[in-house]
Amino acid sequence: MKKGFTLIELMVVVLIVGILAAVAIPMMQGRINAAKWSEGKAGAGTVATALRAYAAEKGSDAAAAPTMTDLVGFTASDLIGTYFNQSAYAVTGCSYDPATGLAATITVTAPSGITPATKVLTIAGNVSTWTENN
Repeated sequence: MKKGFTLIELMVVVLIVGILAAVAIPMMQGRINAAKWSEGKAGAGTVATALRAYAAEKGSDAAAAPTMTDLVGFTASDLIGTYFNQSAYAVTGCSYDPATGLAATITVTAPSGITPATKVLTIAGNVSTWTENN
């Protein structure tokens, strides 16, 4: 008597492995994008810290959205990462009122292949809100 698996048994195993892979791969892709976005969020936090220092230095003169080179103690190399670089970050609005604090919007644009395409860090006083734009 020969021992071993029949062709049908092997095909059932291959089918089960294929189904598991079809379910797991999309779930892992979402986790991969979330991990990539964590780098983008960290970079936006770096820009936010530099904006707070800029607003503290300039006071009410910080009304216009500063460029990255205007920010205090901040260099372009601070934003070089694996997936995001300085061109991914834009300060699209900035104002400072000593009574209410800093109000700013930092838009982060993802490189191709990362979803969603943009996320926004909104700063209102001491509160920061991270939102997705689909």
